[in-house]
Amino acid sequence: MKNYEQMLREHNLKVTPQRLGILSILEDTGHISIEELFTFIRKDFSSISIATLYKNINFMLEVNILKEVKIPNSKSKYEISKDEHSHMVCRKCQKLEDITLCLDGVIEHASEKSGYSFDENALVLSGVCPQCQLA
Repeated sequence: MKNYEQMLREHNLKVTPQRLGILSILEDTGHISIEELFTFIRKDFSSISIATLYKNINFMLEVNILKEVKIPNSKSKYEISKDEHSHMVCRKCQKLEDITLCLDGVIEHASEKSGYSFDENALVLSGVCPQCQLA
């Protein structure tokens, strides 16, 4: 487990039990929707509201402790920020996984073709995972 207290302090965010709980859940699950996170966090903090959860998520997004993973035709999921990576999502079971890919050539080609100067990328590949292929 990372030192989340130190991480929050380094980003000038107050260390609260709720924020530590959010980060702990995210560490355990990897990727989670706000609704799933709300279900988990209420087990330890029964009085937390969905508005408070959103507020805390947004604070941590703003300082790059968390990242939002936008999935086409689905609700966003959240993860703890880490090295650059892409995602794979299964159309059948909705499992979301990380994959490390080198996108340098794709980004360079897109920049040459469009004239854009890219500073961020997010790739989500959709398909059917190996377990669902067997089912």
